[in-house]
Amino acid sequence: MSDRLSGGAITPETTLEELLRDYPQLEALLGELSPAVRALTSPALREAVWKTATLRQVADAAQAPIGELIGRLRCAAGLEASEPGGDRPAWASAAAVVRTLDARSVIASGGHPLPQVMGDLATLGPGQVYELVTPFIPAPLIDIARGKGFESFTSREAPDLVRTYFAKL
Repeated sequence: MSDRLSGGAITPETTLEELLRDYPQLEALLGELSPAVRALTSPALREAVWKTATLRQVADAAQAPIGELIGRLRCAAGLEASEPGGDRPAWASAAAVVRTLDARSVIASGGHPLPQVMGDLATLGPGQVYELVTPFIPAPLIDIARGKGFESFTSREAPDLVRTYFAKL
């Protein structure tokens, strides 16, 4: 499975080359978010680094939370609203949650929670809710789950704490 779930997705494993190919307008913001990226002025060095450097590595070099970096880039690219959610639907209550996955450590270690989440969602019964905890809005994963008939609701509780609820209604 590719770490890039769909064309144009912005994930921790997206390379700088992929990001700027899909969203060239983000170059200035990327330089603002990471002094290391801004310092790449040599065209040869820039080309070599951009092919392999991932957003996870950029966040590490900038000592910035990966969730904040991904969130700001996604907002600037128009991939997510600056504040997710809106009014919480009645089905997305804490009392209805039957299973929770805190995927922050999986994501921090370079893994992807997609296989586990999709397996867990397949076991949900009517009226049951699944809670996924991540450092940023898992937009590609949400799109995949919606494509399989799941409803979702996302709540950002802090820059690096996002809760997404799924149910098959």
